[in-house]
Amino acid sequence: MPRPSTPLLNRARIRSHALAMVDAAGLGGLSMRKLAGELGVQAPSLYTHYRTKDELLQDIADDIMSTVDVSDFATDWAAGVRTWARSYRAAMAAHPNMVPVIASGPARRETALARADAVHGGLVRAGWPPRYATMIGASTKYLVLGAAMSSFSRGFEDDVQVYVDRYPHLDQAHRLRDHADEIDADSFELALDAFIHGLTALRATL
Repeated sequence: MPRPSTPLLNRARIRSHALAMVDAAGLGGLSMRKLAGELGVQAPSLYTHYRTKDELLQDIADDIMSTVDVSDFATDWAAGVRTWARSYRAAMAAHPNMVPVIASGPARRETALARADAVHGGLVRAGWPPRYATMIGASTKYLVLGAAMSSFSRGFEDDVQVYVDRYPHLDQAHRLRDHADEIDADSFELALDAFIHGLTALRATL
């Protein structure tokens, strides 16, 4: 029999094309009709695999969360938080348009729930009370989401005249955009270090 003129449709291929569309045009750039056109099929073909666009996005979010590393919680809570936070930020930086979906919470996403379970379990095994383990998980998420959703350094103009006369303490602000990646990365590491050191001090009092 001759090969089909288009590759067979499956959930993995649907997710891959959908993510590429979101990466390129944002969440508003994805529709089931447009996605069907990209895949060379009719929209009803997609609905045999995904009932809604939201269901598709939830699966894409779960794929992204599969790259988040929580393995260090098996040995050390502080190393676990560091590795988790860094890989979490990297995952969202790779797909910034998916941040609103991921940020909405794990819901029923199996991979995301497995990551949350590993984080909470690792912290409790290390001696953190369950309530604190929950708060550490939430606080780490806030730190990561803040870093993923915006760039501090790119929020400034590169024109020195905007600052030099009226804002004397911002006389170098026009240089920030040129070093945004470095400054943002170093700032995230500073915040993560301060967070871990603060938790370590708190742990000694519990």
